[in-house]
Amino acid sequence: MKIFKFGGASCNSVERIKKLPSIINKFSHEQIVMIISAMGKTTNALEQVVSYYYKENIEEALKHFNFIKQQHNETTKSLLIKNFDKCNTKLTEYFKTIEQFIDTKPTREFDYYYDQIVSIGELLSTCIISFYLNEVAIENKLLDVRNILKTDNNFRDANINWDKTKNNISSVQLHPSLTITQGFIGSTNYNESTTLGREGSDYTAAIFANLLNAESLTIWKDVDGVMNADPKLFSDAQLINELSFNEVIEMSYYGAQVIHPKTIKPLQNKSIPLIVKSFLDINLQGTIISAKPVNNLPPIIVIKENQALIQLHTKDFSFVGEEAVAALYKIFSELKIKPNLIQTGAISIQICLDYWEDKIHQLTELSANLFNVKIATGLQLLTIRHYTDEIKNKLLQGKNVILTQQTKETIQALYLI
Repeated sequence: MKIFKFGGASCNSVERIKKLPSIINKFSHEQIVMIISAMGKTTNALEQVVSYYYKENIEEALKHFNFIKQQHNETTKSLLIKNFDKCNTKLTEYFKTIEQFIDTKPTREFDYYYDQIVSIGELLSTCIISFYLNEVAIENKLLDVRNILKTDNNFRDANINWDKTKNNISSVQLHPSLTITQGFIGSTNYNESTTLGREGSDYTAAIFANLLNAESLTIWKDVDGVMNADPKLFSDAQLINELSFNEVIEMSYYGAQVIHPKTIKPLQNKSIPLIVKSFLDINLQGTIISAKPVNNLPPIIVIKENQALIQLHTKDFSFVGEEAVAALYKIFSELKIKPNLIQTGAISIQICLDYWEDKIHQLTELSANLFNVKIATGLQLLTIRHYTDEIKNKLLQGKNVILTQQTKETIQALYLI
C-alpha cells in the first residue's frame, strides 16, 4: 500500500485535476490511499469568510463565500457530465453548512468557527475529484476523514487521539485500488470539525501511512522535489535529492513550507520513507527522505513573511526571572502561540511570531500585567541552515536587521521589509 498526498497546487485548475488520472494509472497495480487538500487558495479565501463573519460583517462574508461557490461550481461544470448532478447535490450540502453558520451570531471563540468553516474546503475538493475520477473510469471510494481521524478540541491546531483514530482506520473497508479522503481536518468526539494547523494535509497523510503500515508516502507538488530555497523567490534554488528525517524536522521547525512539522515523527517511528515528487513531470526522481544521514548539504534558506516582534520589558527594571518566564509560557500555551524566535535579556524578552491579529491582541493584554509591551509589525524572518559567510552577507545586504540569533549550524535574522 502506498499513501499519496496531493496539495492545493495540484488541483487548483481544471487542467491540473485532469493530470491526476495519468499519475494514478501508473500505479494501477498498487492499493492507493489518496489524501487531498483544498483547491488552490480556497483555504485563504475561507479564512476571509471566517474573519468577516466573526466581525459580524455578513455582507462581506457572503460576498467572499459566493465567490468560492462560483469557483467550485465552474470547476464541476468543466469536469463532469454524467456525475454532475450527484456531485452538485453533495456540494450544495457543504455550501449550506457554511451558510447556516453565517446566518447565526457568533457566540464561541474565533478558532471554533475557523475550523467549522475552513474545513469545508477539503470536503469540496475531494468530492469533485472523486466524482471526476469515476467519470474517467477510475473507480474509487470517498471517505469523510472526520469519521476516522479523531482529535481533541484544540481548534486550529488539534491533537490526534491516536487510539481512537487507529481503531477507526482498522474498521474502515478501503477500496482495493483507490481510496480518497481529506487532509488537514478531523473531528472531536462530539463531531465538531477540527483542523491540524496550516499545511496539515501532510500530517494527515503521515498518520494514515503509520497506522496502515504503508510502504511509502509520496507528496506530489508543483516543484521537482525539495529545494534548498523557495524557487519563486530564488531563481538559483537547488534540488536536494536526499534528506534525512532529522534535517527535514529542522527545516520544518524553522518554517520551510515543504513538509508540515508534525509529518516526520509518524514516518520515522516506522521507518516509512517520504518521497516528494513533481506531479507536473512524474518521471523526475524527486527527493527521498529517510533515516539515512546525508552530509554536505547546500545552505537551506527559509523566509517567513508577515512577522511581528513583541518586545517585553520589565516594569521596574528588575531581572527577568523564572516566574515571569513561566507565566509567559503559560500564556503561549493558553493562546496556542508558537514563537518563531525568542531572545531573552536581563530585563527584556523579544518574541518573533506569525502575525495573527487576534492572538497578538490577546498576548499583549495578558502580558501587560507583567511587562511594558511594544509591538513591531511588517517584518520578515530569514533562517539559513548550513550557512556560509558569503550567503549570509549576500542575503542580509541592505536589510534593516533588528534582531539576530546564531549557532554553528543556523542563523536567523529579523528585519523590516
